[in-house]
Amino acid sequence: MKMFGTNDSPGVVAPPPLVFASGLIAGGLLTWLFPVAALPALVGYVIGGVLVVSGVGMILSIHLTMKKAKTNIEPWKPTTTIIKTGFYGYSRNPIYVGMAIIYIGVAAMFGLVWSLAILPLCILFIHFLQILPEEKYLEAKFGSSYIDYKSRVRRWV
Repeated sequence: MKMFGTNDSPGVVAPPPLVFASGLIAGGLLTWLFPVAALPALVGYVIGGVLVVSGVGMILSIHLTMKKAKTNIEPWKPTTTIIKTGFYGYSRNPIYVGMAIIYIGVAAMFGLVWSLAILPLCILFIHFLQILPEEKYLEAKFGSSYIDYKSRVRRWV
């Protein structure tokens, strides 16, 4: 089912931001068709804004770390090194965690209650069609170094 990537990549199915954006859009359509009570607007904007800013800040920090390490942020391009510090010291997939935080923030800001119900589907998609192939690729490429890292750091948080 490889759609993106070279032989030196995990061959992800879809760009991860597209997966999360699709969930938000689908939830937005459901919210429009079947309105559900949400947080009061001001509360949603404040909570959502904090989450969006936090998630974006997290991903920007990770991007800088990856750039400094001279490895690719895009999962369809080759990984040149395993980063084990910063956010990667707490999660093997901090970019996906950051995307989920942004997703929740956007849903809160715009009262997209149905999007919150769809988030587990996005996470399952990411888990099975992104993360598992990525881990198989990283194990094959980096061997015991990655296996040791996997044993010490959780997949999500």
